Amino acid sequence: MITLSGVHKTFGANAVLCGVDLTIARGTSMVVIGGSGTGKSVLLKSILGLVRPDAGLIALDGQDVRKAEREAFLARFGMLFQGGALFDSLKVWENVAFRLMRGPLARPKDEAREIAIEKLRRVGLKPSVADLVPAELSGGMQKRVGLARAIAAEPEIIFFDEPTTGLDPIMSGVINALIREIVVEMGATAMTITHDMSSVRAIADNVAMLHGGVIQWTGPVAQMDAATDPYLQQFIHGRSDGPIESVR
Repeated sequence: MITLSGVHKTFGANAVLCGVDLTIARGTSMVVIGGSGTGKSVLLKSILGLVRPDAGLIALDGQDVRKAEREAFLARFGMLFQGGALFDSLKVWENVAFRLMRGPLARPKDEAREIAIEKLRRVGLKPSVADLVPAELSGGMQKRVGLARAIAAEPEIIFFDEPTTGLDPIMSGVINALIREIVVEMGATAMTITHDMSSVRAIADNVAMLHGGVIQWTGPVAQMDAATDPYLQQFIHGRSDGPIESVR
């Protein structure tokens, strides 16, 4: 469904993507791993068209994303942002229904609120949460609201940017399980970027490791532990010794 071929992106003297090749099959969950600053977020933003690659091709269903009509293109995506990215001045239900109430296909307010409350239920939040503001919620509840917003418009493709950042291990497990359930239930194509190996094992069908501006290894998550790639093995086991240099 999503194909990247020879994607390059440089910022000044910093070459971030140096020829990325990656394929994400329809209805599967791809998790891209790699250390901080390796270009995972740049890769995601390039697919969405928020960053324009210097070279290479990114295609959605075989169509160059640069030639797609932007509104129709973006309508196919849902996004769970790393920090939640909720609007402080809006109530919870208004955050969830944000997309539903805008654009040429906007829903009436009452209908949008009803859909928002249903999506909140889907992520384990009670209807009473709908009229609160984000500041009244815990970090885990805010993440659930962000997930409800990501699925509110029934997108074909969902991106998850570090979905468990800032959460304790128990809540991280809850969010991982919710993401997996929802992706399977919706039949969506998913791409997650993370360095949390518990998320990788819970969410992924396939894994790709980004290092040195290229995909160092990719394959089914079931083959990850047995893979011989030294970069992958160092990363997934958190070893200080190996080909990945640590900043000291």
